[in-house]
Amino acid sequence: MTEENRNPLKKEYLLGFIGLLSLMIIAIAAMFVDWSSVKNMLGTSDVNVSRHQFIDAGPFQVAVSVQPETPQVGKNRIVIIVHDKEGNAVKNAKVRAVGEMPAMGSMPAMYAQADITETSPGVYEGDFELSMAGSWPLAVDVATDEAHHVDLTFDMATSRKGIQLSSSTPSGDVAYHTCSMHPSVKSATPGTCPICGMDLVPVTKEELKSGSVTIDEGRRQKIGVKTDQVVRAPFTLPIDLQGEVTYDETRLTDISLRFDGWIGKLNADFEGRVVKQGEILFTVYSPELLSLQEEYLETFKRSKQSTAKNQRDALIAAGRKRLHLWGLSTEQIKWLETQGQAQDYVPIFAGRQGVILQKNIVSGSAFRRGEKLLRMADLSVLWIEAFAYEQQLPLIKSGMNASIRLSNIPGREFSAEVMQVDPFLGKNTRTARVRLKVDNPDGELQPGIFANVTLKANLGSLLLVPEDAVLIAGKKRIVFVDLGEGRLKPKVVKTGYSNGEYMVIRSGLDENDTIVTSGNFLVAAESKLKSGVDQW
Repeated sequence: MTEENRNPLKKEYLLGFIGLLSLMIIAIAAMFVDWSSVKNMLGTSDVNVSRHQFIDAGPFQVAVSVQPETPQVGKNRIVIIVHDKEGNAVKNAKVRAVGEMPAMGSMPAMYAQADITETSPGVYEGDFELSMAGSWPLAVDVATDEAHHVDLTFDMATSRKGIQLSSSTPSGDVAYHTCSMHPSVKSATPGTCPICGMDLVPVTKEELKSGSVTIDEGRRQKIGVKTDQVVRAPFTLPIDLQGEVTYDETRLTDISLRFDGWIGKLNADFEGRVVKQGEILFTVYSPELLSLQEEYLETFKRSKQSTAKNQRDALIAAGRKRLHLWGLSTEQIKWLETQGQAQDYVPIFAGRQGVILQKNIVSGSAFRRGEKLLRMADLSVLWIEAFAYEQQLPLIKSGMNASIRLSNIPGREFSAEVMQVDPFLGKNTRTARVRLKVDNPDGELQPGIFANVTLKANLGSLLLVPEDAVLIAGKKRIVFVDLGEGRLKPKVVKTGYSNGEYMVIRSGLDENDTIVTSGNFLVAAESKLKSGVDQW
């Protein structure tokens, strides 16, 4: 072979070797390329849509799967396929997926969020990493706008193959299924309660939205549901106060004299003695009073000898005025005139009927002018002093009638009238004294007895419901309104005063609304169960 023939052969071998080497380099490089990223960039995916099982959730059909099928510690992949109700791929949706390992003891909760991208129309994929073995409940969220949004939750664990649906946004009228005994149990599908084994009951979207509950007539009778109407009627509020019978301070009388002297005969000889008006209480001796009597009687005799009537009357009036200034009453002066001569011991008469409360003298006692010798009280009219709390005071007015019940006279009621409400509160008790006046002509009432006072405040015509119709839920007040066709809806109302039978409704209801008045506790339990959580 010539040299010229050898050179072309060498050149062909060299080119073949270079080509083979290039293929080997390309094959080795392809082993290290992330083809999924390439597919994402090109907008293609090798996901076999027909193999996935779709879930009806709200306005969508959603299929969720993980790779590997048994989740592992480390890197995993999630595939989420979203179609509309007609089976068309839903593009450009906002999709989120996150796994959560709940907190255990001092260890905080851990999260594994997937970085989701749309790899092809309606197919969303992403990777998430599980940091440790165990249960990782998975939440998937799909939304295109505010009106089109669904949530799904799955049970996922590193030791279990596949993922199981826990709950999802309902696609029909039923929102979810729950247990009558265990409201915390919520299932996307019918079944039995995992706690007690009872059949799960459906909760509709309407019930979820409004908190209403539908109860047929047969069940109403079994649980004792009764209804009545909201009425507008006159409302009288009873106000119960505790008080004590005491003396009428305007009917207390102190006996004191304007001269020095000594006590003679004492008829008012013990405390508690009943004295009639005009009765002699005691007699007194006083040298000053004796001289004054003699002067007056002398003037009285001379005046009778006067021929001029005006002059006679003037002399008598001047003498009587001087005796009045010394403290003698008109009755005492007339008594002296009938005697015709000065008396060593002058009687002191009772100006009104009453009872001796205090006695500071005995027969023969010396006294000085101005000293209190006796204190008397007229018991024909008494006071009752009761105490009202500050929130009751706006309802209590002077002139209000009251009924009084006494501890020592059971079964009897006495009438009284509010005289005054103190214009100030006790600093420590935060109450104000209410003083009432009660007639006591027969002396049945005695000062010191405890009294139960009931006032009645007339508040006019108000919107009323039976007190049993109102349920208390913390700071809220709930009433169930009968909407007809078996539907009962809880409504938050603002209430006012209650008289033990009816309660005032300030807002939340209208006149003639039909409401539940009996059995509402069982209705409330079912309403709470069927999603009226915000109401409570």
